Amino acid sequence: MRILHRWVALPTLVLLIVLSLTGAILSVFPLLSQDRTADRLNVGALVAAVQEALPGVEQILVDDNGVVTAVAFGANGIEQMVIDPATGAVTGPVTQSGVELWFENLHRALFLSDTGHLLVLGLTAAMLVLTVSGYALAARRLGGWRNLMSRDRGAGAGGLHLKIARVAGVGLLISTLSGLWMGAATLGLIPDNSPMADYPTTISTETPVAADHLAALTALSGDDLRSISLPREGVTGQAYAVEVDAGAGYVDPVTGEMLTWQDRGIGGQVMDLMHLLHTGQGAAVLGLVLGVMALSVPILGGSGLLVWAAGRGSKLPKVRAQEADTVILVGSEGGTTWRFARAVARWLAGQKVHVAAMNDYAPDQYHKCRSLIIMTATYGEGDAPESADRFLSLIAQKGQPKAPVSLLAFGDSSYPAYCGYAAWVAEVLGQADFHRVDRQSMADFTAWGADYAPGLPDVAALLDPRPATALRLIAKTTYGEEAQATTTVLRFALPRLSLIDRLLRRDFGGFVAGDLLNVVPNGDDRPRSYSLASGTRDGFVEICVRKAPGGLASGQLCALEVGETVNAYISRNAAFHAPEGIAPIVLIGAGAGVGALAGFIRANRSKTPMHLYFGTRTRKGGYPFDADLARWESSGQLSNLTLALSRGDRPRYVQQTLLDDAALIRDLAAQGARFMICGGRDMADGVRAAMDVILAPARSSVPDLLAEGRYAVDAF
Repeated sequence: MRILHRWVALPTLVLLIVLSLTGAILSVFPLLSQDRTADRLNVGALVAAVQEALPGVEQILVDDNGVVTAVAFGANGIEQMVIDPATGAVTGPVTQSGVELWFENLHRALFLSDTGHLLVLGLTAAMLVLTVSGYALAARRLGGWRNLMSRDRGAGAGGLHLKIARVAGVGLLISTLSGLWMGAATLGLIPDNSPMADYPTTISTETPVAADHLAALTALSGDDLRSISLPREGVTGQAYAVEVDAGAGYVDPVTGEMLTWQDRGIGGQVMDLMHLLHTGQGAAVLGLVLGVMALSVPILGGSGLLVWAAGRGSKLPKVRAQEADTVILVGSEGGTTWRFARAVARWLAGQKVHVAAMNDYAPDQYHKCRSLIIMTATYGEGDAPESADRFLSLIAQKGQPKAPVSLLAFGDSSYPAYCGYAAWVAEVLGQADFHRVDRQSMADFTAWGADYAPGLPDVAALLDPRPATALRLIAKTTYGEEAQATTTVLRFALPRLSLIDRLLRRDFGGFVAGDLLNVVPNGDDRPRSYSLASGTRDGFVEICVRKAPGGLASGQLCALEVGETVNAYISRNAAFHAPEGIAPIVLIGAGAGVGALAGFIRANRSKTPMHLYFGTRTRKGGYPFDADLARWESSGQLSNLTLALSRGDRPRYVQQTLLDDAALIRDLAAQGARFMICGGRDMADGVRAAMDVILAPARSSVPDLLAEGRYAVDAF
């Protein structure tokens, strides 16, 4: 929300100030031009009086400020005259302020015609985003929406910004919402909802009766009149076309009967309200109040710039490496380790703490450093994460750190290379003993903190929260129960997404197949991660779960009934997204690992060649995504499916089916194919060994494919 607020404001600020200032100036004119006549003639009497005062009158108009004008065709051509609504007398010709017209054109279109209208509409939308996001940020700062208007003791530019924004934001919301509606109507995006009565089929042709003797006209109050078109003199068979606040209709000029009528609908009433709120015409005092609130935009822009300039950068105070008492170096692939590092920096608040990537290792700058904390994850099969892939070479170039080192490793004990990269770092640094955090365990993190600084409170309490969302199960299909390999495909309803979530593509607003759904089971705060078989575009959240013996999360998920919920959040898994391009893709998986692969096929709308090798126990009772895979193969989203049945007539594992198709696999590799493997660790190891055998005749290997970015593994 903070990022959205900042980066919408910065590029639009100057033009938003122009719109706000011109809007404030225009809000004065309705107050100056408002007709305050209290006793107005009824419509019939007004028409009769104007006809007498202005021969040749054809139309009478009343604007939103109550000013009555008449249009007549006389000796000098078309004339527009101002009318006294109490007497019908002509008070003078219609004049328009050139100053008002100039500001109006600037405000509505920036002097850029239709292009300007579009630009102003976009700027109005930006102002709405700023107002809504600003209120959300204020509510968070003040402890909730119920405290939004409570006293704030903030000082400086930030305090001024918050104090003004909370009050002026109400007016800005009204102005922007009404402005968006009117702008969309101007561009034809919202239909004209003015009432349109059917033209009468029969109109009296006798000599017309004076308007002040026509019952339908005299029954209409002059306070409600908007316009009336008069029958032309000497022409029979024409009716009065009248529009008032309630609607519009046609009046017979002889009988005075309302021949046809159309009520003003909800759309017309909404348009009237939006016009009144945005222009102040018809409610001059309200318009002036909104104009004063619009004057807050330059103040909010200036104070916001000051806050941004003062607080540019991180959520933590920036400390130069040369001044730091403690240096924290972070090795992270997906960003999780940074979350723990921020908690440690806040935990050591009494010290000067410098936080940087492991790739920024610079021992020659650590002049005052008394402690070096290295926090690193492991990527893949013992490899360095992205922010640490140059760390060991930097150690070789710049030497060992002089300060004592505390090494904190993050990993998953279900992987053979559990904290493998951290172990490598420990060996290089001579750190025989280091702490491990298994699958983001709070207990492990707390234990490290207690060992590092026994006198400080629990470090885990300072972690940035990862809020989970309740997902409702809408469909469930279970396979493999007869083969003692229960696997369930679970489809959850996509949670309601805010516009901000969609724009920023955060959490459930922008996930794709291959990303991770982190499920928080009942009875344990440690999340379990499952590869997603769907993306936001699909409109649902889908995973494939293998029921593990004694597994807490998998047991709860497989027992879940439609309508029940689980708590979960999304993590990006960019290293295992379906590649783009026209090169073939070979998908290899077994068991529940088919979930992400099915998601890739589902999203293959461009019909890139995809070949799926899928290992399962038996066809009996079906297998995950069987109906979907058949449909996708028919549609061309899946080129071919090769099943490896470990309990079939000819038992095969998926790596053996690859060896059976060795010639095809080599040919696909020569075409630039990308290989994506998902499933259990043993399966992934077997596939790698088989691929090395297959590629050897072509003088290639899996390491070659890895170096080219054409081999990705998501194993568990």
